[in-house]
Amino acid sequence: MRLRTSKAKPVEPDELDDTHGVLLVRLARSSVEHFMDKGVPPKPPEGLDELLTKPGAAFVTIQKVGARRGEKELRGCIGTISPVHPLLETVVRVAIDAAFRDPRFPPLTRNELDEVIFEVSVLSRLKPLGRDPRDRISGIKVGRDGVVVVRGPNQGLLLPQVPLDYGWNELDFLGYACIKAGLPANCWLDKNTLIYRFTVASWSEVEPRGRITRTL
Repeated sequence: MRLRTSKAKPVEPDELDDTHGVLLVRLARSSVEHFMDKGVPPKPPEGLDELLTKPGAAFVTIQKVGARRGEKELRGCIGTISPVHPLLETVVRVAIDAAFRDPRFPPLTRNELDEVIFEVSVLSRLKPLGRDPRDRISGIKVGRDGVVVVRGPNQGLLLPQVPLDYGWNELDFLGYACIKAGLPANCWLDKNTLIYRFTVASWSEVEPRGRITRTL
Protein backbone atom coordinates (compact mmCIF):
# COMPACT_ATOMS: atom_id res chain seq x y z
CA MET A 1 0.00 0.00 0.00
CA ARG A 2 1.90 3.02 -1.25
CA LEU A 3 0.97 6.30 -2.82
CA ARG A 4 3.58 7.77 -5.11
CA THR A 5 5.31 10.49 -3.16
CA SER A 6 6.42 13.71 -4.74
CA LYS A 7 9.21 16.06 -3.79
CA ALA A 8 6.63 18.38 -2.28
CA LYS A 9 7.22 19.84 1.14
CA PRO A 10 5.32 18.17 3.99
CA VAL A 11 1.80 19.42 4.56
CA GLU A 12 1.46 21.81 7.49
CA PRO A 13 -1.61 21.83 9.78
CA ASP A 14 -2.61 25.38 8.89
CA GLU A 15 -2.95 24.36 5.23
CA LEU A 16 -5.88 22.08 6.04
CA ASP A 17 -9.52 23.08 6.45
CA ASP A 18 -12.55 21.37 7.94
CA THR A 19 -13.34 19.55 4.70
CA HIS A 20 -9.93 17.87 4.88
CA GLY A 21 -10.38 17.11 8.57
CA VAL A 22 -13.76 15.44 8.13
CA LEU A 23 -12.36 13.28 5.34
CA LEU A 24 -9.36 12.23 7.44
CA VAL A 25 -11.48 11.22 10.45
CA ARG A 26 -13.83 9.21 8.24
CA LEU A 27 -10.79 7.60 6.62
CA ALA A 28 -9.41 6.62 10.04
CA ARG A 29 -12.64 4.86 11.02
CA SER A 30 -13.22 3.20 7.65
CA SER A 31 -9.61 1.94 7.60
CA VAL A 32 -10.12 0.20 10.94
CA GLU A 33 -13.40 -1.33 9.78
CA HIS A 34 -11.80 -2.49 6.50
CA PHE A 35 -8.94 -4.10 8.42
CA MET A 36 -11.45 -5.91 10.64
CA ASP A 37 -13.26 -7.26 7.58
CA LYS A 38 -10.36 -8.02 5.25
CA GLY A 39 -7.30 -8.36 7.47
CA VAL A 40 -5.32 -5.93 5.30
CA PRO A 41 -5.16 -2.12 5.14
CA PRO A 42 -7.30 -0.42 2.49
CA LYS A 43 -5.80 1.44 -0.41
CA PRO A 44 -5.86 5.20 0.27
CA PRO A 45 -8.54 6.97 -1.78
CA GLU A 46 -7.52 8.64 -5.02
CA GLY A 47 -8.58 11.79 -6.80
CA LEU A 48 -8.64 13.96 -3.69
CA ASP A 49 -7.09 17.33 -2.89
CA GLU A 50 -3.37 17.24 -3.70
CA LEU A 51 -2.61 18.53 -0.18
CA LEU A 52 -3.61 15.14 1.20
CA THR A 53 -1.07 13.36 -0.99
CA LYS A 54 1.82 15.43 0.35
CA PRO A 55 3.99 13.85 3.07
CA GLY A 56 2.37 14.30 6.46
CA ALA A 57 2.79 13.33 10.11
CA ALA A 58 -0.33 12.41 12.06
CA PHE A 59 -1.72 10.73 15.17
CA VAL A 60 -5.01 8.88 15.50
CA THR A 61 -6.61 8.81 18.94
CA ILE A 62 -9.46 6.43 19.76
CA GLN A 63 -11.56 7.10 22.86
CA LYS A 64 -14.37 5.10 24.38
CA VAL A 65 -17.40 7.19 25.27
CA GLY A 66 -18.77 6.54 28.77
CA ALA A 67 -22.35 6.28 29.91
CA ARG A 68 -22.21 9.79 31.37
CA ARG A 69 -22.22 12.63 28.90
CA GLY A 70 -18.72 13.87 28.14
CA GLU A 71 -16.98 10.95 29.84
CA LYS A 72 -14.19 9.52 27.68
CA GLU A 73 -11.57 6.83 28.17
CA LEU A 74 -8.48 6.42 26.01
CA ARG A 75 -8.69 3.28 23.88
CA GLY A 76 -5.67 3.73 21.63
CA CYS A 77 -3.34 6.42 20.32
CA ILE A 78 -0.48 5.98 17.88
CA GLY A 79 1.12 8.19 15.27
CA THR A 80 4.27 9.39 13.63
CA ILE A 81 6.28 12.57 13.98
CA SER A 82 8.11 12.13 10.67
CA PRO A 83 6.32 13.22 7.47
CA VAL A 84 7.66 10.32 5.41
CA HIS A 85 4.52 8.98 3.71
CA PRO A 86 1.62 10.79 2.04
CA LEU A 87 -0.80 12.09 4.67
CA LEU A 88 -3.63 9.83 3.48
CA GLU A 89 -1.40 6.77 3.79
CA THR A 90 -0.14 7.90 7.19
CA VAL A 91 -3.70 8.17 8.55
CA VAL A 92 -4.56 4.69 7.27
CA ARG A 93 -1.45 3.22 8.88
CA VAL A 94 -1.69 4.89 12.27
CA ALA A 95 -5.46 4.36 12.57
CA ILE A 96 -4.93 0.61 12.25
CA ASP A 97 -2.00 0.73 14.66
CA ALA A 98 -4.02 2.72 17.23
CA ALA A 99 -6.88 0.21 17.02
CA PHE A 100 -4.91 -3.03 17.03
CA ARG A 101 -1.26 -2.43 17.98
CA ASP A 102 -1.18 0.01 20.88
CA PRO A 103 0.68 -2.11 23.48
CA ARG A 104 -1.29 -0.49 26.32
CA PHE A 105 -4.60 -1.95 25.19
CA PRO A 106 -6.09 -5.15 23.71
CA PRO A 107 -7.06 -4.96 20.03
CA LEU A 108 -10.27 -3.08 19.32
CA THR A 109 -13.26 -5.38 18.79
CA ARG A 110 -16.15 -5.07 16.37
CA ASN A 111 -18.56 -4.63 19.29
CA GLU A 112 -16.69 -1.50 20.35
CA LEU A 113 -17.01 0.33 17.03
CA ASP A 114 -20.28 1.95 18.10
CA GLU A 115 -18.78 2.96 21.47
CA VAL A 116 -15.65 4.80 20.34
CA ILE A 117 -14.84 8.10 18.68
CA PHE A 118 -11.93 8.75 16.32
CA GLU A 119 -9.74 11.84 16.35
CA VAL A 120 -7.06 12.73 13.79
CA SER A 121 -4.27 15.20 14.59
CA VAL A 122 -2.00 16.41 11.79
CA LEU A 123 1.38 17.56 13.11
CA SER A 124 3.64 20.39 12.09
CA ARG A 125 7.37 19.89 11.78
CA LEU A 126 9.22 19.81 15.10
CA LYS A 127 10.80 23.02 16.36
CA PRO A 128 13.66 22.66 18.88
CA LEU A 129 13.52 24.61 22.12
CA GLY A 130 16.63 26.12 23.68
CA ARG A 131 18.69 24.31 26.29
CA ASP A 132 18.06 26.91 29.00
CA PRO A 133 15.12 25.75 31.18
CA ARG A 134 13.69 29.27 31.12
CA ASP A 135 13.56 29.16 27.33
CA ARG A 136 11.82 25.83 27.50
CA ILE A 137 9.11 27.15 29.81
CA SER A 138 8.55 30.31 27.79
CA GLY A 139 8.79 28.47 24.48
CA ILE A 140 5.68 26.35 24.90
CA LYS A 141 2.08 27.37 25.34
CA VAL A 142 -0.58 25.07 26.75
CA GLY A 143 -3.41 24.69 24.26
CA ARG A 144 -1.19 25.49 21.29
CA ASP A 145 1.84 23.22 21.44
CA GLY A 146 2.62 19.56 21.72
CA VAL A 147 5.92 18.44 23.23
CA VAL A 148 8.52 15.83 22.31
CA VAL A 149 11.26 14.86 24.79
CA VAL A 150 14.34 12.98 23.59
CA ARG A 151 17.37 11.74 25.49
CA GLY A 152 19.43 8.88 24.14
CA PRO A 153 17.09 6.05 23.11
CA ASN A 154 14.23 7.49 25.16
CA GLN A 155 11.51 9.49 23.46
CA GLY A 156 8.12 10.71 24.62
CA LEU A 157 5.42 12.75 22.91
CA LEU A 158 2.32 14.44 24.25
CA LEU A 159 -0.25 16.04 21.95
CA PRO A 160 -1.49 19.59 22.69
CA GLN A 161 -4.88 18.19 23.75
CA VAL A 162 -3.41 16.33 26.74
CA PRO A 163 -2.66 19.26 29.11
CA LEU A 164 -6.09 20.72 28.32
CA ASP A 165 -7.75 17.45 29.33
CA TYR A 166 -5.87 17.31 32.63
CA GLY A 167 -5.61 21.00 33.50
CA TRP A 168 -1.80 21.10 33.42
CA ASN A 169 0.35 24.21 33.23
CA GLU A 170 3.61 24.40 31.27
CA LEU A 171 5.70 22.93 34.10
CA ASP A 172 3.32 20.00 34.48
CA PHE A 173 3.34 19.48 30.73
CA LEU A 174 7.13 19.28 30.52
CA GLY A 175 7.29 16.97 33.53
CA TYR A 176 4.73 14.52 32.19
CA ALA A 177 6.37 14.54 28.76
CA CYS A 178 9.58 13.42 30.48
CA ILE A 179 7.68 10.66 32.27
CA LYS A 180 6.12 9.60 28.96
CA ALA A 181 9.68 9.19 27.67
CA GLY A 182 10.52 6.92 30.61
CA LEU A 183 12.70 9.59 32.20
CA PRO A 184 12.56 11.48 35.52
CA ALA A 185 9.95 14.24 35.61
CA ASN A 186 12.65 16.91 35.90
CA CYS A 187 14.67 15.70 32.89
CA TRP A 188 13.67 18.82 30.95
CA LEU A 189 16.03 20.81 33.22
CA ASP A 190 19.00 18.84 31.82
CA LYS A 191 20.61 20.50 28.79
CA ASN A 192 21.41 17.03 27.42
CA THR A 193 17.69 16.35 27.08
CA LEU A 194 16.34 17.62 23.77
CA ILE A 195 12.93 19.30 23.81
CA TYR A 196 10.84 20.04 20.74
CA ARG A 197 7.46 21.64 20.25
CA PHE A 198 4.92 21.30 17.47
CA THR A 199 1.39 22.37 16.62
CA VAL A 200 -1.52 20.36 15.27
CA ALA A 201 -4.79 20.63 13.44
CA SER A 202 -7.23 18.13 14.97
CA TRP A 203 -10.71 16.90 14.17
CA SER A 204 -12.86 14.43 16.11
CA GLU A 205 -16.19 12.68 16.00
CA VAL A 206 -18.58 14.24 18.52
CA GLU A 207 -20.22 10.87 19.05
CA PRO A 208 -19.51 7.41 17.56
CA ARG A 209 -20.09 7.57 13.78
CA GLY A 210 -21.48 11.06 14.28
CA ARG A 211 -20.75 14.65 13.44
CA ILE A 212 -17.09 15.67 13.09
CA THR A 213 -15.79 18.97 14.45
CA ARG A 214 -12.44 20.68 14.78
CA THR A 215 -10.92 20.30 18.24
CA LEU A 216 -7.69 22.30 17.74
